[in-house]
Amino acid sequence: MRFKFAIPALLLEVIIIVLFGIFVEYDKESISDHLYPHFQDVHVMIFVGFGFLMTFLKKYGFSSVGINMLIAAFGLQWGTLMQGLWHMKAGKIHVNFKSIINADFSTATALISFGAVLGKTTPIQMLILTILEITIFACNEHLVTEIFEATDVGASMTIHAFGAYFGLAVALVLYRPGLNNKHENDESTYHSDLFAMIGSLFLWLFWPSFNSAIAPDASSQRIAIINTYYSLAACTIITFALSSLVDQRGKFSMVLIQNATLAGGVAVGTCADLPIHPFLAMCIGIIAGIVSVLGFHFLTPVLASKLHIQDTCGVHNLHGLPGILGGIAGIIVTAVKGGTRDIPFTPGKQAAALGSTLGIALAGGALTGAILKLPFLGQVSDQHCFDDSVYWEVPEEENAHEIHSNNPDEHSRFEAAV
Repeated sequence: MRFKFAIPALLLEVIIIVLFGIFVEYDKESISDHLYPHFQDVHVMIFVGFGFLMTFLKKYGFSSVGINMLIAAFGLQWGTLMQGLWHMKAGKIHVNFKSIINADFSTATALISFGAVLGKTTPIQMLILTILEITIFACNEHLVTEIFEATDVGASMTIHAFGAYFGLAVALVLYRPGLNNKHENDESTYHSDLFAMIGSLFLWLFWPSFNSAIAPDASSQRIAIINTYYSLAACTIITFALSSLVDQRGKFSMVLIQNATLAGGVAVGTCADLPIHPFLAMCIGIIAGIVSVLGFHFLTPVLASKLHIQDTCGVHNLHGLPGILGGIAGIIVTAVKGGTRDIPFTPGKQAAALGSTLGIALAGGALTGAILKLPFLGQVSDQHCFDDSVYWEVPEEENAHEIHSNNPDEHSRFEAAV
């Protein structure tokens, strides 16, 4: 473990530092200084929100938060380079607040995919996934925004749908028959679910900043914040109501409250900055909540049993389906509203953006899964899935080891008695 992870990780970081030294410089004429509060919010979402949302597994909390931090720290550097390549000036990548927000956005795709394979991959596999996914994401984002000239300010398509279906394709290729019968560690406890709820609340509170951070002007930014605000609120009420309805005892499900309450923020993202009425934003949130809850309740078991897609965190229901819904909402809104600002958004361009995103995500995810499956990268055994102790020093185990080492005679007598 020491050399299998440490040497590749150090080598990758050295490569990134060299590339930064050659290509990256400050944007001295930046006009994005007003975006720092938005950057703070997005940064908290990436490191705290996503990290703690995945702590629901009872013995995988260290990995959920820790590897999330590893992926994010590596991904924001790689994302700066990959996205910057499309916007170089005089052979240099100019960094400012907008570029580091976009770097965080690119990292979000890898974190979403991480949720689909949570507990079943190694740290080095996740670094490789991050490199490949962010590279492909940057290409798709350029295709959507520059070639198709589609609008997707909150990245319902380019981040959420892309990250979800990329991760699902990886999970399909890395399918583990041994996990068909539920693993003993693939479940939550009271306290692990409480920690996951902390992540959900951070995401819920800061989602308006996520959807409005890269809006083209102050007016669009204000509209995006308000639309996201009301979409999330409506989605939350519907989620609580449906959570009670689908349960035979009429009780709330913490899994649904942690995840489906966020679907409204995902779904309204594509058209968040367009001049739609708050009423329509709330309708999008309501539909997103319904789709997400029903997805968790009915679709997830089908994906696992029929299609062999073992989606640990249910990213299909939080990011995938609401992301597609956001893309469809963008098509409808642009068809009704017509062109806005200087770029004439059209339903055809929006549809092309959604289709290309899904196709590239599935193909890229399948290719990445095939690479991660190469024998020399190593695999976690089915027995050790969802277990922090494989890669982390776990306090309970250390204490147990110290007790045994401090009482060798007593331990020997016990073994002799047995």
